Amino acid sequence: MLNKVPEITIYFWIIKVLCTTVGETAADYLNENLHLGLTNTSYVMSVLLIVALVFQFRSRKYAPGLYWLVVVLISIVGTLITDNLTDNFEVALETTTIVFTVALAATFAVWYASERTLSIHTIYTSRREAFYWLAILFTFALGTAAGDLVAERLNLGYWISALMFGAAIALVALAHFRLSLKPVPAFWMAYILTRPLGASLGDYLSQSRQDGGLGLGTVGTSSLFLVTILGLVIYLTFTRRDERQAEELA
Repeated sequence: MLNKVPEITIYFWIIKVLCTTVGETAADYLNENLHLGLTNTSYVMSVLLIVALVFQFRSRKYAPGLYWLVVVLISIVGTLITDNLTDNFEVALETTTIVFTVALAATFAVWYASERTLSIHTIYTSRREAFYWLAILFTFALGTAAGDLVAERLNLGYWISALMFGAAIALVALAHFRLSLKPVPAFWMAYILTRPLGASLGDYLSQSRQDGGLGLGTVGTSSLFLVTILGLVIYLTFTRRDERQAEELA
């Protein structure tokens, strides 16, 4: 198989943040607007994710449309996992943050022990891809828990929270490019931080003005971001801007 994931370009980070925002707003829309409830929403989205993953694993190379469909679905499921633990089982955000941190660290440890690398440039076996998607799931669940924890404890508001997480990502980038932070930890740190960044942006756009948002609603925000994601994915499908280096490495 060729490398199954995209190269890390500006397009990658833009779509990742958009997917994260959709994960937040779409979960709220299905749960609240369609009145499915957390449990039913979790069942539906988990089944869709499993179906998408089956096709993703059967694919022999990176396909932008399929890959980013999985990311959108896994962002929603990761959000719902944390929301279920917090709302349905009354697990404290401090606890879920710690649990998902440990789970993510354990995934990385087993992944490295098995493959001797955590590089996303070499996702060309089913086992490495399984580790990759499991880590992605835990980053979304952890980002949701940690983001909600910060938002509730500091009560900063959506826009300030987005700026704070954006600044944290900028510090990671600075540490990587100027202070020799290794690419693998830099990537995963930034990946985790984009989850609360996207959630803050989603809440800011979708929530009512009385609650500190712009009042676009979950439907408007989800539709806007999904259309943007679709446009970028179509662009990448035709230009292959995010897989040239992957082909060279293969």
